[in-house]
Amino acid sequence: MLRGLYTAAAGMLSQQKRTEMLSNNIANVNTPGYKSDQAAIRAFPEMLLSRMEGKDAPTQNPMNFGTQTPIGSLNTGAYVQELVPQFTQGDLRETGLPSDIALLEETVPANADTGMKGFLLFAVGMPDGQVRYTRNGHFTLNDQNQLTSQGVPVLSTAGAPITITGDDYEITQDGRVRIGGQETSQIDVRFAGDVRNLVKEGNGLFRTADNAALSTAAGNANVRYSLKQGFTEGSNVDTARAYTEMMTAYRSFEANQKVLQAYDRSLDKAVNEIGRLS
Repeated sequence: MLRGLYTAAAGMLSQQKRTEMLSNNIANVNTPGYKSDQAAIRAFPEMLLSRMEGKDAPTQNPMNFGTQTPIGSLNTGAYVQELVPQFTQGDLRETGLPSDIALLEETVPANADTGMKGFLLFAVGMPDGQVRYTRNGHFTLNDQNQLTSQGVPVLSTAGAPITITGDDYEITQDGRVRIGGQETSQIDVRFAGDVRNLVKEGNGLFRTADNAALSTAAGNANVRYSLKQGFTEGSNVDTARAYTEMMTAYRSFEANQKVLQAYDRSLDKAVNEIGRLS
């Protein structure tokens, strides 16, 4: 009897996590470069049920052997296995700010093993010296005149922060930074050949699962991209779909909740009423 209770509880937990994920997607609908998550819900392993029976074997001295008659499989509930980022391009938004840069993917090869398209990101340098990656092109200048994303310095292809002095600067389509007409550095765009290896860290940052460095896209003949100054890439959250999935998750949570309440009432009767002497 309690198997159904545990299955309903597992369903409630999975829908709760799904709701939290959708809420986070909706909250970041206006975050530049945000990549929405999708919940991968899996079922727990099924249990194969059999009925034990005793039968007499036709021998000189009859012996009783236990045999099994298959009944069928038993589902044991579902759970959220992982949250999978969706690496589709977001819409461009014109800001007019010279420090805002949108990264446009033109030709990105697919992974030979998975068939999934690769992904391009900006490289940023963390305070501890580690390199992280982002699609948030809403760049600003800090007090050291370094180009930053969310306060983290954007790296050049030389691996150093990009410093911009003065207001007369230009960022070309291939990421070259020109100040007063003179080229000083180039924005480092990295290529992720296997998007399954990218892990979200929060604040729009990604890292690789094995902490290995991504290869530089500049100079890669198989990768083509362009940077657009004065624009940012918006999030790829589909608001209408997110709200629809939110309502579906609520309804599923409510259905599992009602099953749980029904089991609670049945257990209450079994404990408090059955066998009561009036």
